[in-house]
Amino acid sequence: MKLVFDFGGVLFQWQPAELLKRVLPERAHDDHSAAHWVGEVFQSYGGDWGDFDKGLLSADEVVERLVRRTGLGQAEAQAIVDAVPGLLLPIEPTVALLERLRASGVPLYYLSNMPAPYADHLERTHPFVGWFAAGIFSGRVQQSKPDPAIFALAAERFGAAPEELVFLDDHPPNIDAARAAGWRALHFTDAERAERELRELGWSGAE
Repeated sequence: MKLVFDFGGVLFQWQPAELLKRVLPERAHDDHSAAHWVGEVFQSYGGDWGDFDKGLLSADEVVERLVRRTGLGQAEAQAIVDAVPGLLLPIEPTVALLERLRASGVPLYYLSNMPAPYADHLERTHPFVGWFAAGIFSGRVQQSKPDPAIFALAAERFGAAPEELVFLDDHPPNIDAARAAGWRALHFTDAERAERELRELGWSGAE
């Protein structure tokens, strides 16, 4: 068994509505308005933000696209893009689980939709990113989940047959895509449930 972790929502907090409430308080001033602006800015991770995730747009270019498309001011769009790294904070119970998995000798990998500037920040800031044997950030390969191509690329890079890989992700379409690629996949909701499901798959937790 080789484990593949998503990052946002699994190892790092990702709460876009809270981000926009903080950065755009005059626009995202309650749950309803925040949900509206989440849709406008992130477009369900398609559109402009999806291209940023894939490395097809730079940070400056996605700011310009947001200004043209949404009516946000330049400073507002820039503030959103600049705020993301500081709000990608570790989810400590998952980091603790990762440490136990590492200590027990389970091979660890990652597959994350992440623009390259944010990937650079995470690598610089959080030593546990170095615990993984290998990984793929979408912004560095110009592909993103749930595209089948990124799962094929990941299996190749990780030197694994699809059936060896167990994927933990919080986004159901990515779970479906992983399973379609022949991987096993667990829908991540919290570290306690993930640990229970990994034990059901055969992880003993013993070093």
